[in-house]
Amino acid sequence: MIACVVASVATSCAKKLDLFPQNDLTSATTYSTAAGYKSVLAKVYGGLATTGNVGPAGASDIQGLDEGSQSPFIRGFFNCQELPTEEAVVSWNDQTIHDFHDLKWTSSDPFLLGMYARPIYNITVANEYLREATDEKVAARGITGTDAEDIRRSRGEVRFLRAFNYWVMMDLFGKSTFITEENKIGTELPGEIQRADLFAYIEKELLAIDAELAPAKTIEYGRVDQAAAWALLARMYLNANVYAQKPKYTEAITYAKKVIAAGYTLSPNYRQLFMADNDKQKNEFIYAVNCDGLRTKSYGNTTFFVHAASGDDHNEFGVGGGWSGYRATKALADKFSDLSGATDKRAMFRTSKYGTDPSQLVITDVSVFDNGLHINKWKNIRSDGGPVSDVNNDFADIDFPVFRLAEMYLIYAEAVLRGGTGGDATTALEYMNKIRFRAYGGSYGAGDVGKLNSTDLTLQLVLDERARELYWEGHRRTDLVRYGLLTSSSYLWPWKGGVPSGTGVDAKYNLFPIPASNRTANPNLTQNPGY
Repeated sequence: MIACVVASVATSCAKKLDLFPQNDLTSATTYSTAAGYKSVLAKVYGGLATTGNVGPAGASDIQGLDEGSQSPFIRGFFNCQELPTEEAVVSWNDQTIHDFHDLKWTSSDPFLLGMYARPIYNITVANEYLREATDEKVAARGITGTDAEDIRRSRGEVRFLRAFNYWVMMDLFGKSTFITEENKIGTELPGEIQRADLFAYIEKELLAIDAELAPAKTIEYGRVDQAAAWALLARMYLNANVYAQKPKYTEAITYAKKVIAAGYTLSPNYRQLFMADNDKQKNEFIYAVNCDGLRTKSYGNTTFFVHAASGDDHNEFGVGGGWSGYRATKALADKFSDLSGATDKRAMFRTSKYGTDPSQLVITDVSVFDNGLHINKWKNIRSDGGPVSDVNNDFADIDFPVFRLAEMYLIYAEAVLRGGTGGDATTALEYMNKIRFRAYGGSYGAGDVGKLNSTDLTLQLVLDERARELYWEGHRRTDLVRYGLLTSSSYLWPWKGGVPSGTGVDAKYNLFPIPASNRTANPNLTQNPGY
């Protein structure tokens, strides 16, 4: 298992990837054995969960930024995807963090600097692996047989992870620094790739690696297979009108169908998808980033979700202390008819001190943590009642689901409604009702209140259902951009644009700016319009 390998020492095998390859080792030593290749492969995967080679701090991959809050992938991605929307608002006043919900960030924002740097770092590590994992280099090092075949197959995984990081850049920044294994690091400044060209590149990569990846549901948990590539293609095609100004809803249906047909099923209990032993949810998870309280210590992976969302109630989140930081606005509460979770089980909100009393949902002061809807979705508590790996309850065991089956159902339904062919409204309704049946606890509720009929199936319904199903999983900003609602005045929520009742903002905020320091260091980079 890749989870059992590190660059310089061996550790006990566990369900999670161990992530301690040493960056200062030369390629001659690091790649001299099959075990060395596995250690770097672990690092390629680990760039989405950890921030350096020690954890939680002390040997950061990215120098000059706060290792807990500015250089992690999951925390940075959450800030970019959730904080600009109704689904998240933060009480802290750390540097520029309030600018995210206010939709007024600038190119000098340190959090955006970190979010730009993290995917590019991950891509750089992936490129290095691909340069060293050619058949010629593997053979020259005397690696043969099964070991050589494993390395050959892993190239598809690494190309996927590189493509995924480029998708993040395309979605958030609209373009990217562009480097592949063909570039010689340190000898030339990287070029820039524009959004439509980046879309085409990612699409080409994902299609090309299909034969290299393991068949769906056959690889060890935490690694990517064909279904992960299909899922990313489905997500990209749903947003192709934004990314490439070309609607590709038919393609979105095609690839959502491929994932759905691969044999995944919805887990019966929604809440268990976000608990400390959610690695058991292989039936629904297509790809998840492995997080472990001992082996991937970081303040910026799912550990952030449970600490930042809790205060004095931290025991209910499974952690030893709350950071009193993040909650949601009343606009998310309004998506649920009952905030207690008695009907729609996805309503996982704190109901006592930080409760769902309507007066508490109104945020009169952004800096007051008690105001707003407190999210109790992510819990560092095992569904089986067993102990978590970190006995101090500082770091979480919760894996981060990047793709899960419910999203594919939602992509299928929306693409059908947007005119894609190869699907039909009857099947779309069936998929939506599967999600609703699970949401209502294995029923549709009293009087079938949760069941949809054909007249209910609208684009607005799908958008609202995505909010109910996927909140705090890193989808909302992308969804609102696709619907033309992130910056416009046609949909407002509390404190949008920094105004208590909400206001429309400049359309430039549909994209994040290229950090000024990156442009200073690399004149090949250009700025997004309006910044």
